[in-house]
Amino acid sequence: MVSQDFSGPVNDTARAFPPAPIDPAALATALRPFGESRMLPPAAYTSAAVFDWERRHFFGGGWTCAAHGSRLPAAGDQLAVETGNGGALLVRGEDGQVRAFANTCRHRGHQLLPCGSSASAKAIVCPYHSWTYSLAGELRGAPGYREVPGFDTAAWPLVPLPAVEWHGLVFVDGSGGAAGPLPLAGLESIVAPYEPERLVVAASHSYDAAVNWKILTENYHECYHCPTIHPELCSVSPPHSGENYPATGSWIGGWMSLRDDAATMSLDGHSGGVPLRGLSAEGLRTVAYVGVFPNVLLSLHPDYVMTHILTPVAADLTRIDCSWAFAPEAVADPSFDPAYAVDFWDLTNRQDWSACEGVQRGLSSPFASPGPLAHEEDAIYSFVTTVARGYQGTRVAELAAETHQAL
Repeated sequence: MVSQDFSGPVNDTARAFPPAPIDPAALATALRPFGESRMLPPAAYTSAAVFDWERRHFFGGGWTCAAHGSRLPAAGDQLAVETGNGGALLVRGEDGQVRAFANTCRHRGHQLLPCGSSASAKAIVCPYHSWTYSLAGELRGAPGYREVPGFDTAAWPLVPLPAVEWHGLVFVDGSGGAAGPLPLAGLESIVAPYEPERLVVAASHSYDAAVNWKILTENYHECYHCPTIHPELCSVSPPHSGENYPATGSWIGGWMSLRDDAATMSLDGHSGGVPLRGLSAEGLRTVAYVGVFPNVLLSLHPDYVMTHILTPVAADLTRIDCSWAFAPEAVADPSFDPAYAVDFWDLTNRQDWSACEGVQRGLSSPFASPGPLAHEEDAIYSFVTTVARGYQGTRVAELAAETHQAL
């Protein structure tokens, strides 16, 4: 990774957000060049005020991953999700496109669906007074208004939110459009060979971890801890192998090698699936780990793709939705069992969640203070500096463009 000095002040006129309620001096320490910097202050992980700011600005002020596209498999499928800035209703249209709308009826503001729930219908119907909308958001029916002079249904569509489906993941801009295009062009060449949008989700788990969302992401981006808590992982992938990709702000990541006798990440290294058809010889011998800011972790294996979507619930509580997707020809085999991948990562995930919860408890101590970063934690530095500059008021999409140019 290229070491950079981020310690300069942010120009107030360039701020996209108001600054976070956190000590500016502590942020300056986190933004020092790699090797000299420190972690974010404990308040970044424990303060309810900081968490509320993150919900409004990191999760509600730009692009976030709202759901795996497999949760909307057919036209008419609907899913209500939290965006950090209210909620969004995701809808798969008749044309196959996923659209997003503010989850509020134009009549009296009732939620169209409770957050986390789903439906499948030919229309969107408010459960309060039965105002009915097309799958594209136009008002089609308003009981009692047919004879109201001057009432124009065209004036009362659902409020659209920018949405895009990228390699099987649905991203929504909960701000309504201030974030610009999805800033993932630099990630395309890494993800595209795995064809995640072609794969079939064969298993999913949801976890609740008593930990701040950032600690989960930081843990994901380093294997400094692997020899201590992941003996199973180390038996199939050397913990000090691989390297990180150049940092871009909106996403960070790297790759690790498989041991010579391992075909994939499983408890015994064997694969119960088939190799993904688009991979090179190098891709068949490595696993890529990518985090897209702020809330998706994408693990790309030779024969499956694992996705974690993080939903912050409180400063010390995060819901993690994890899914495993495999080649359709593997899933079509009657003998196929995804347990070889699921069991490995369920064990590894629980080891990680336990360690992360220990970090959360430790950071709640009045004696906790920001520590240094080891050489193997350079990807954490990229994440921490992204968060710190966001706290100063820089939109992450803008930071991604700046960092890309600097590299």
